[in-house]
Amino acid sequence: MTLLKYLPALAFAAFIGQSSAFSLGGAEDAVMVAPPALDLPASGSLQTAVFAGGCFWGVQGVFQHVQGVTNAVSGYDGGAANTAGYESVSEGDTGHAESVLVTYDPSKVSYGKLLQIYFSVAHNPTELNRQGPDSGTQYRSEIFAQNAEQQKVALAYIAQLNAAKAFDKPIVTQVETGKPFYPAEAYHQDFLTENPSYPYIVINDLPKVAQLKKLFPDQYRAEPVLVKNQ
Repeated sequence: MTLLKYLPALAFAAFIGQSSAFSLGGAEDAVMVAPPALDLPASGSLQTAVFAGGCFWGVQGVFQHVQGVTNAVSGYDGGAANTAGYESVSEGDTGHAESVLVTYDPSKVSYGKLLQIYFSVAHNPTELNRQGPDSGTQYRSEIFAQNAEQQKVALAYIAQLNAAKAFDKPIVTQVETGKPFYPAEAYHQDFLTENPSYPYIVINDLPKVAQLKKLFPDQYRAEPVLVKNQ
């Protein structure tokens, strides 16, 4: 469990003052990458995609501000049903990653555009089993493809970005299919929106939403789509 993530706001300043060796981590710098050369058809009924990229608070917060996204649910993917809970996943040995199930309208935003946002803004795809101040396999970078078509597009995009040396290190993002998604506890849903002054959110996640607005103004929506409004 990352101490900064769960440190009460009132204790935060005192902790920092007593811990000269403590690193805040902070949000990763955004890297605007090219769109994928291969994409899925921008038409049809609502579709789903699952992305893991560190703490699900920030990943959910980013996708909740994307035009064409109709819902974004924090949860767990990659492991079994009986370990799909926060306490178990936090141990780092369940196979689960903190993930976000994104429901989207492909006539308004394509799967490829979601991938571009995921790699550019939502997280750093070159960090292995960690993001910012959080470490462990539950914070790994992974795309849980919902079908073979998504898997093909995701793998092609990773190859495209690596070939173009879009990042200063190789992408470590895994791609799997056939893994069920389990929603997280209610208190994790809409956490960024409901706790904008929480220290972890201020340092690590609000900058991601600001980067989304700056780099993807045509995809940005000011009012997030919230799980609790569904």
